[in-house]
Amino acid sequence: MSVTELFGGTQARAAGSFETLTIRRPDDWHVHLRDGAMLKAVLPFTAAQFRRGIVMPNLVPPVTGIAAASAYRERILAARPEGSDFTPLMTCYLTDITAPDEIERGFRDGVWAAAKLYPAGATTNAHYGVTDIAKLAPVLERMERIGMPVLVHGEATDPAVDIFDREAVFMEQEMLPLLRRHQGLKVVIEHVTTAETVDLVRAHAGRAAGTITPHHLIINRTSLFQGGLRPHLYCLPVAKRERHRLALRKAATSGDGNFFIGTDTAPHLRSAKQAECCSAGVFGGATALQTYVQVFDEEGALAHFEAFAAENGARFYGLPLNEGTLTLEKRPCRVSPAVAVGDEDVVVFRGGEELPWSLGEVRG
Repeated sequence: MSVTELFGGTQARAAGSFETLTIRRPDDWHVHLRDGAMLKAVLPFTAAQFRRGIVMPNLVPPVTGIAAASAYRERILAARPEGSDFTPLMTCYLTDITAPDEIERGFRDGVWAAAKLYPAGATTNAHYGVTDIAKLAPVLERMERIGMPVLVHGEATDPAVDIFDREAVFMEQEMLPLLRRHQGLKVVIEHVTTAETVDLVRAHAGRAAGTITPHHLIINRTSLFQGGLRPHLYCLPVAKRERHRLALRKAATSGDGNFFIGTDTAPHLRSAKQAECCSAGVFGGATALQTYVQVFDEEGALAHFEAFAAENGARFYGLPLNEGTLTLEKRPCRVSPAVAVGDEDVVVFRGGEELPWSLGEVRG
């Protein structure tokens, strides 16, 4: 299947020549692939853009053990489109009873690349998560010793904390103490949404990194209410004020090696989004690279795009850089507004819009 067919695209060439950008094949360091029919429907979009992906473990039940992670990896490999070489990198869902020996054995055996720390109740299927991070010390100490990264959903869960302040409160009350207690631990602060978290990552350069999503570079909190409530833009952490969006764009496009792609593409059925209690998540897997490269182009920073997309993350994780290349073309395209999943569908972030950049050829 061609890229145009996969993306449901009208990828017609504009008159005359068009600009191209060829980079090393990129990776997605934060992806939700779900399972079953949803996995089969959304995986091709990630696999068409990214060589590897850090797969989130918040299934029901969550992926807390080696056997579950291995089985999930096999289901992902089986769902890949024919000819795809996409490699899923598995993660362990941390709980209050996670055993340090299980963590180390899974990491040493190459079953998982990192562990995911969800504060209990923070986001989708996080109710099995950690209730007291300080009590996780034996696990984090073991991870520190073996060089295994911890990936943190950084939001406070106290219902008294305003939803727009939950990242800031978590960073002050939980993240800074964690970094002080575990000086050698590699920490990825996922889906950074505030200027202050950008500063925190930079203040701990080398042992802390941050992923940035495509949607947080495009929308702010006002976007959720333009013309009415827009449930398909609701995610956790929620989009913040415009000053934070601008800070994220500056961080992503700066050439700073502490930041890299993490799409946090998180598909939910339309019925779960357009519901009395809307599920949190934006499905950006079909338009991720087109959105990222557009932002870098608008910021005059295309020279830094390859590092953000294909180098910084691999270096932080201690993994080899990908072989092969992917070309992006500055010509208009439209991605289908939605992706079918059985009798329902999933709405695509920026689906149906004319995007200024298109996916081109993948080599190697």
